[in-house]
Amino acid sequence: MSADAASGALSRGALEIIFNDASKASKLFPVPVLQVLQVKQMNPSAQAAGERWRLVVSDGHHYVQSMLATGANKVIHEGKLERGCLARIKQYQPNNLKGKNILVILDIEVCEDLGIHEKIGEPTAMDAAPQPAPAADNAISGNDFYGAKKEESKSQVKQTMASRPAATHGGATIHPIEGISPFTHKWTIKARVTVKSDIKTWHKSTGEGKLFSVNLLDESGEIKATGFNDQCDAFYDLLQEGSVYYISTPCRVQLAKKQFSNLPNDYEITFERETVIEKADDQSSVPQMKFNFCNIQALQDVEKDNTVDVIGILKEVGEVSEIISKKDGRPFQKRELTLVDDTGYSVRVTVWGKIANNFDAQPESVVAFKGTKVSDFGGKSLSLLSSGTMSLDPDIPDAHKLKGWYDSAGRTNTFASHQNMASMGGATGRKDEILTIRKVKDDNLGHDDAAYFSIKATIVFAKQESFSYPACPGPNCNNKKVTPLGDGTFQCEKCNIAHEKPNHRYILSLNVADFTNHQWLTCFDETARIVMGMDANELNELRENDYVAFQEVFDAATLKKFHFRCRAKTDNFGDTPKVRYQVMSVTPIDFKAEGERLHELIQQLEAM
Repeated sequence: MSADAASGALSRGALEIIFNDASKASKLFPVPVLQVLQVKQMNPSAQAAGERWRLVVSDGHHYVQSMLATGANKVIHEGKLERGCLARIKQYQPNNLKGKNILVILDIEVCEDLGIHEKIGEPTAMDAAPQPAPAADNAISGNDFYGAKKEESKSQVKQTMASRPAATHGGATIHPIEGISPFTHKWTIKARVTVKSDIKTWHKSTGEGKLFSVNLLDESGEIKATGFNDQCDAFYDLLQEGSVYYISTPCRVQLAKKQFSNLPNDYEITFERETVIEKADDQSSVPQMKFNFCNIQALQDVEKDNTVDVIGILKEVGEVSEIISKKDGRPFQKRELTLVDDTGYSVRVTVWGKIANNFDAQPESVVAFKGTKVSDFGGKSLSLLSSGTMSLDPDIPDAHKLKGWYDSAGRTNTFASHQNMASMGGATGRKDEILTIRKVKDDNLGHDDAAYFSIKATIVFAKQESFSYPACPGPNCNNKKVTPLGDGTFQCEKCNIAHEKPNHRYILSLNVADFTNHQWLTCFDETARIVMGMDANELNELRENDYVAFQEVFDAATLKKFHFRCRAKTDNFGDTPKVRYQVMSVTPIDFKAEGERLHELIQQLEAM
């Protein structure tokens, strides 16, 4: 594109109107086209997380300094935003900070068809308008844009703020969440509560207190807000998940504590005594939820401890179990779920506490998680953070697409697991590769230290005797074995309760073989359910009521071929050591993928 054409595309005079007459700017320049004269990454403070970019943009008549909101950083990562390019500014926030005009860009689109050019025209700096008296409702105070903080009088730091669109509430301009920082002292936001925590208390030698937190969302971004003590009493019942509120300063804005929040915002806010919160009459103008989904296959490239959003079809729902915190001995309830998606992969997601105990979604539902932490122990898995959320069958395009895929084709798929693909032998330094059974025995795996390995093998026999054990159904007994009392009830020694019915769990012994040898493997509940196609309670009912059907289940499992991920470990029985092989995960063979792998190996051999 020629320089003349690019010059003609510029929204000349837009910056002056944007900063001096917001309502007129929304009519004349709803999406101004500006030239980017400079792109530079800002130096983050020692505590701030994330990245910030500053720009200089020009309309051909004036130029102004600008800051790119973190939500718009994708144009940087995609390599599209370059010095000299032209861009459509689809959403922006004009600010005036300490006499300096700053344009916060919330959404930007590079005009790739207009090309890259030297500076168009001879633009001059966009001077700030004279400052009003410091009593205006929509005034803000702040420091210079890059600047070190300086002590100044209130009359020196009161500044005006313009906004597009120019929505107001009670005379105050509505401020976007993305624009909140320690430099904007007086603002009103209109936001939806997407997450509300329980009230938490603490007791220390210096005193005691309580707090709660909420995640707030508008079109520009999200931010965490916390209320302590009196503010906890004042706002906890008022703020309800899913509802929209006007929230006005005073509020304290500080750097976000990333270890306690999964939101992509450098800042968080704390409610103060004079904070004003009002429920909005209009509940529909703010988005319900923002997701940034990572598909399940792509999890293999996500580093440990990162936070991701994920959506999938609920394939399996585990039972509630309990673990004891090593730190303080407190019990925690958890439940493990299995999600699948149209990439052909599955992943285990752990939910905790109330979500685990109250979980009642049915398999084949669509479930979306916001704020899950990635673990790589034994393969990639996810854990829902306390600040995360779970949405069942959300009304969003990603959910409708997944449901359509599953109903039409997904039910018949087999799914690869990150647990199966991961190097479980990493802890022992052993290279994780598919071995033959003969190789496992010849290498004496498990004789010295626990060792992990993979085999592809066919089930040749499954023991029908003692394939399961009766476990306590109580949530706090960690599946402890119960004893029959003779009257039809089962006694748990741990909780000292006689239960009418136990929860049967698998301890299934399999004999498997490949072309080199055979081997006995032990499958516990999670892996045995995959092999047998039903849980142990169902299989026990068949044994009691329909022995022919019971036999057919074992017959159906025999001669099936699986990819087994195993642990070899030596146990001592008296003075006799014996290696036990436990199945850690199991996946049906993907014969199409296996055929392609073998074809590739044949081609490599032919090339040699």
